[in-house]
Amino acid sequence: MHAHFDQKRYHYSSVSGRNDEKMLTKSQEAHQENIFGTDMLMQLDPQDPLLKLANIIPWNDFENDFSVYYSQITGAPSKPIRLMVGLLILKQLENLSDEQVVVQWKRNPYYQLFCGMTEFQRTLPCHSTELVHFRKRIGKEGFEKIFQMSIALHGKNALEATVNIDTTVQEKNITYPTDAKLAIKIINRLTKLARFHNIQQRRTFAKEVKNLRLSIRHFRHVKKRSKAKKALKRLRTIAHSMIRELRRKLSSHCLFWHYQKDFLMYEKVLGQQPKDKNKIYSLHEPEVYCIAKGKDHKSYEYGNKVSIATTAKSNIIVGVASHEHNQYDGDTLPEVLTHVNDSRNRPVAQAVCDRGYRGRKEVNGTRIILPKKALKRDNRYQRDKKRKLCKRRAAIEPIIGHLKSDFRLSRNFLKGVLGDEINLLMAATAWNLKKWLTTFFALIFYWVNVRNTVFISSKK
Repeated sequence: MHAHFDQKRYHYSSVSGRNDEKMLTKSQEAHQENIFGTDMLMQLDPQDPLLKLANIIPWNDFENDFSVYYSQITGAPSKPIRLMVGLLILKQLENLSDEQVVVQWKRNPYYQLFCGMTEFQRTLPCHSTELVHFRKRIGKEGFEKIFQMSIALHGKNALEATVNIDTTVQEKNITYPTDAKLAIKIINRLTKLARFHNIQQRRTFAKEVKNLRLSIRHFRHVKKRSKAKKALKRLRTIAHSMIRELRRKLSSHCLFWHYQKDFLMYEKVLGQQPKDKNKIYSLHEPEVYCIAKGKDHKSYEYGNKVSIATTAKSNIIVGVASHEHNQYDGDTLPEVLTHVNDSRNRPVAQAVCDRGYRGRKEVNGTRIILPKKALKRDNRYQRDKKRKLCKRRAAIEPIIGHLKSDFRLSRNFLKGVLGDEINLLMAATAWNLKKWLTTFFALIFYWVNVRNTVFISSKK
């Protein structure tokens, strides 16, 4: 029901002339020492990974790119752009929710310094909902720029001619769908709708629905399956009767046009059969579709398919794509390869894929390499080279595992198709930033060891 009420408030605000304009508040361009208080940078470890990362991120580029989304004259003062972008990066890096990252920012001085603060702040930086508004404000284009920044940090390592490509499922934050669950949710929504508009219902069916839920619990039991099927049929009948009643009574309130789209979706859900195509599995996320990847522990996953492209040697994510339909893996190649070329301004010479991409030899000028038997005309060097490339392709599998376990790709809490794209881009950004930190400190450790070795040998 919340979706209906939000739509109504939005309609009211647009009619009444209200707007969501914010006056731009500029971030501090450089760190300035505080004369009257204690400078936070003097108290913290300058070698901390977050501070090293904050020094290399081009915050001024984000200021220039995102300032067009704000008003320069009118509106309430906005939060600094560096603060908002920093919070989004920290959220993905540390695997936190919007509410958690705001609270942790208040408690952690390193988080505050990363976001451009010079003094310790004792209050929350913003409300968690402001992160939602900022995501909507900059849109997919803004997150594309953040992702391209994470690639540019790696320099020449991100410009390899060979990439590895694989697909996975980004699950949506929905409950496991069943016909009975969807029917009960529709009934509850219709009941709330009637109460909200003070519509007197002929019958609420509250007690009957409660008893029917008990009957459906044993749907898989052989002896009680027929009883469960009758209960499901009755739930659908109740939902249909409530829809017909509200259609009649909402028309008199001049509100039927506002809920017509929802009623059509409800009728489609109630009429679905097990083997139908383009089914609706969630009322608040109707774009979700069912995907079977052949996993033993999870036969079906509900979300959307995503493609990930990484460099063959350095394992940097250079391209991603979120697909709105459950496509054959070979049909996803043009979209992800286009994104790779746009992200780093260099074409891909060859892409190494698994056998799920069979049937594709060349896409957009990129040669597709699949694991298969060596050709008779290949010499030993060519056979070994192809075998090594296909073995190296397996390195993308643990990357996908880390994206899901560490960077919030396992369950997407952002709404809609746009939420799918944003969550994927930020997960890939977090991986690249983590990769840069690992590489940077590995080099420092290496040079320290070399220096100590040289010093000890010279002493001898």
